[in-house]
Amino acid sequence: MSTMNTLNNQAMLEQIARNDRHFAQAPDAFFRAWKRGVRLLSPALFGLGTQAQIDQAQDKWELCPNLETIDQAIDVMSSGERVFLATLVSFYNAEIGGALLKRVGVHGLSDLGGLDLDRREVIADLILYYTGW
Repeated sequence: MSTMNTLNNQAMLEQIARNDRHFAQAPDAFFRAWKRGVRLLSPALFGLGTQAQIDQAQDKWELCPNLETIDQAIDVMSSGERVFLATLVSFYNAEIGGALLKRVGVHGLSDLGGLDLDRREVIADLILYYTGW
C-alpha cells in the first residue's frame, strides 16, 4: 500500500474515532445545554414547572416543554425570549416549534442574530449535540 493510501486511511479512521467520541458524549452535553436554556427562561414552561424539578432533572424527558403553557405565555414575552423559546421548542418538536418560530417572526437562522451571547451559546450547543428527542 502506498504512503498516500496509508495516510488517507489513517485520517479516515481518526475522523471515525472523532465522530464516535463526539456522539458518545452528545446526549449528556445536549441535556446540559438544554438545562441551561430552561434556566434562562422560566421553570413554569418546562417539565413539572418547578425550579426544584429543573435542579433535580436527570434527563431531557423530565424537562419537556409545556406546550399549552408556552402557547399562552409566548405572546407576552420579549422578542428575544419568544425567539429563544420557539427555538428550544423546535428541538423538542419540529412541527410545533416551526409554527412557533413563524408566529414570533423567525424566517431563518439569521433571525437568531438578535439573541444575546448566553442564548446563542445554548442554541449552538443544542445544534452541536442534538441526536434526536
